[in-house]
Amino acid sequence: MDNRPDVPALFLHFLMLAAISIGGTDTVLPDMHRYLVEVHGWITSKQFADAYAIARAVPGPNMLYVTLLGWQVAGLTGAIATTLALAIPPVTITLLVVRLSARNPGAPLGRAIKLGLAPITIGLMFATSWILMRAVNDDWRGYLVTFITLVVVLRTRLNPLWLIAAGALIGVAGAV
Repeated sequence: MDNRPDVPALFLHFLMLAAISIGGTDTVLPDMHRYLVEVHGWITSKQFADAYAIARAVPGPNMLYVTLLGWQVAGLTGAIATTLALAIPPVTITLLVVRLSARNPGAPLGRAIKLGLAPITIGLMFATSWILMRAVNDDWRGYLVTFITLVVVLRTRLNPLWLIAAGALIGVAGAV
């Protein structure tokens, strides 16, 4: 396994992921993890999860973690490569769709595409959740906290910030 990052290959891989990222960058997070951690070993699973958590905690675009991953792998050039690669396809496709939708806003094909992409997005988000859960949970206590959080989210209308605060308290107390 070669640990020296190949920035052009990193750019091309993330460009390909951006082209298929139906529902946003989080939907292709499992493949980012596979490519960076499992295939190349450029970063650890913990570093991957930490970059995701840090980027999601700060205000800004939800794809900020991609820049942090690129930075961890190859410094400034990696950050630029991953960020540009994840930005180019969505911007291009959005401009194209907006232009076509402006011409024919009620087209049946457009409605069919929107309805068809929803289940794909949901499935990809489940895959993302699975990868992140496995990356941050070291033992049964972490999985238990994750399971309880999932149940609370699905069964109540509790603000997620309370769950984040509870998780922080559990972590500070050393229970997980």
